[in-house]
Amino acid sequence: MRAKKHTKLNTDKITAALQKGLTALAKGGFKKLFNHIDQLTIKNEVDKMGIDKFINHCALLAAGSGAASGAGGLATLLVGAPLDMLNLVMQQFRVTMGIRYHNTGEYKINFLDCIRLVASSLKVDAGVTITKNIMEEVAAKLMLAFGSRAAERLLPVVGAVIGGTANYLFIKKVARNLGVQRVQVV
Repeated sequence: MRAKKHTKLNTDKITAALQKGLTALAKGGFKKLFNHIDQLTIKNEVDKMGIDKFINHCALLAAGSGAASGAGGLATLLVGAPLDMLNLVMQQFRVTMGIRYHNTGEYKINFLDCIRLVASSLKVDAGVTITKNIMEEVAAKLMLAFGSRAAERLLPVVGAVIGGTANYLFIKKVARNLGVQRVQVV
């Protein structure tokens, strides 16, 4: 019985730490991540690889951090989860920018338009004014996606498979949602 309580306690701590990190992302961290992305490089990568290979490349990068954070169970999850979350958001932004460029031919996008597309890919109500509220909603959706598999990642090796697979599928789903919707920025 103690082991279950201990695992629950660790999961609660991880979830709380992730929630704190996502709240920080919503309060300016998303914009900082966005500002570190070289949009011309994304354009060049999409031109060189094609959109499908670019999406797959981003999904594999996300899978790598997911696998690394879960590989050693609790030991790597505590350190790796925040880095994994940052990489997951970064790859989501990159896929969003790549698909937008592929669909419109325009590779430059401002932060607010990008976050609208990200919100749309997560099925967040994009009709809401882009403010702290929508960024908090995006953070909450990411928390649900990431936190739902935190307990499974406590198991070494199994956690690597689960983390890598979940991240890969998440990025592919983001791409599928954006591709199907053909979102236009107004």
